[in-house]
Amino acid sequence: MGSGRLYAAVAAGGFRRYATYRAATVAGVFTNTVFGVILVYTYLALWDERPHLGGYDQAQAVTFVWVGQALFKTLGVSGGGFEDELIERIRTGDVVTDLYRPADLQLWWMATDGGRALFELFGRGVVPFVFGALVFDLALPANVLTWLAFLVALVLAWTVGFAVRFLVALSAFWLIDGTGVTQISWFVGFFCSGMLLPLNVFPGAFGEVVRALPWASILQAPADVLLGAADPVGTYAFQAMWAVVLLTAGRLVQSAATRRVVVQGG
Repeated sequence: MGSGRLYAAVAAGGFRRYATYRAATVAGVFTNTVFGVILVYTYLALWDERPHLGGYDQAQAVTFVWVGQALFKTLGVSGGGFEDELIERIRTGDVVTDLYRPADLQLWWMATDGGRALFELFGRGVVPFVFGALVFDLALPANVLTWLAFLVALVLAWTVGFAVRFLVALSAFWLIDGTGVTQISWFVGFFCSGMLLPLNVFPGAFGEVVRALPWASILQAPADVLLGAADPVGTYAFQAMWAVVLLTAGRLVQSAATRRVVVQGG
């Protein structure tokens, strides 16, 4: 089997694996929809007091909420992807088996997470977004090219998110228990991606800093492309830069880690 077919099969396996969790998917759809409604009314009250906050009108702000709820699990903003499993495999020493596979460790887990993300997009993301579009006044583009530009930004956003989570998982080679790093990463990712509030609303130097961090590539960037609030080419360049930097860092850390593999556990 060629390498391309191998990773496609791994991605398909990741998709099928998450598709089996039907009850969890239904519960997740319900949770994202309810949380989206709560956020919408919070945003409406905030934008009533501060019209055009962050450069968004009220319809754009509400749209931002539903984009976030649709992509919350797809982009692994608060984890829930491959990283928990990889950390556990490192802790127990099962990662040695992974290293003996005729496949690259980073690409293997990237393919696995790609399958998961694709399922989460359609299985958990579409329904909350459609609900939001039916119940609230959203600022959705009529131009097909804008939707295509959004999809490109979405792929880059997932790539950056994977690269961050892969680095977090690899920390277990040195820390043994990666729980603390994982929780910190989830907290930072939730806040700095724009999931709580659009990053455009943060003023001054603090706003400049959070908008320059890699997490801004994960939600803020594709949402702004969809809303017509950012130049797609500049957004792609920003996302691609972080994707290259973080994937390269992951490759270097992986190389350093596998040179000093210590099988832990029983």
